[in-house]
Amino acid sequence: MTSARFEKPDITDMHRWHWLGRMKQLDGGFSMAQGGEVDIRGAYCAMVIITLLNLPMELPLDSPARLVGDETFLTNLENWLSRCQTFEGGMAGAPNNEAHGAYAFCGLACLSIIDTPSRTLVKNLNISSLISCLSALQHAPESGFAGRTNKLVDGCYSHWVGGCWSLISAALDSPASQSVDLWSREGLVRYILCCGQNHAGGGLRDKPSKGPDNYHSCYVLAGLSAAQHVYEFQDDERFELVKGTAAFGWTVAGRAEGLPLDEQDFVKAIHPVYVIPFERAEESRKYFEEKVGF
Repeated sequence: MTSARFEKPDITDMHRWHWLGRMKQLDGGFSMAQGGEVDIRGAYCAMVIITLLNLPMELPLDSPARLVGDETFLTNLENWLSRCQTFEGGMAGAPNNEAHGAYAFCGLACLSIIDTPSRTLVKNLNISSLISCLSALQHAPESGFAGRTNKLVDGCYSHWVGGCWSLISAALDSPASQSVDLWSREGLVRYILCCGQNHAGGGLRDKPSKGPDNYHSCYVLAGLSAAQHVYEFQDDERFELVKGTAAFGWTVAGRAEGLPLDEQDFVKAIHPVYVIPFERAEESRKYFEEKVGF
């Protein structure tokens, strides 16, 4: 594990830091709001905020978890995420719950922020079982992804499940994993372009029987980007320079080959962990690193 920053943030960011400290639970998870449900979305969102805003990894002194002995936001977090893997191989919102595609992405992305995927995913998850579960969510004949077992395909899982594969590929950490896809990029692209678009009025949607909305437009496009681009995770030297976050070790290796696309069908590559453009993630981290008092 790389070193974390333990300096206190300046006054403009102390409220965020202290609030996140109150969300940290003794078992390693995070609540979504004070007194609210504890689930994997809270863990992912907390790690995104901490790393993009360059907040200290050390818990504030008034954090309930710190008062009973926890030292950092990472204390028991990996173990808690490990317990979210279900008998199916997928990831649940919390231990002992049902596996769900969106929770799978949150769990894998959170682990990929903590450390390199080849360490955290392999250490904490049954990768073979995970691959089996997620690959079964890509349905025939549509080739889009469903969110749960025995559910219909839904366009938003183009990202929530489609976005998992670059993280899994990096965890396998072998040349074969980079050259052989464990899912059908072409199938997902065909589903999005043929079924995910609202050709009459614009926007993107769950499926042809549904109307378009902002939520599905966002995550269908994110899934299209995941299908069109190949990502690589760089060696440890890259993210040691940004004070302990593995999320900054990613690069775009290029476009996926053999897709049935015209040039106008390609969209921009997005960060496989933060799900925003690469340059926006870099700009955010740089801005908060350079703030007075950091």
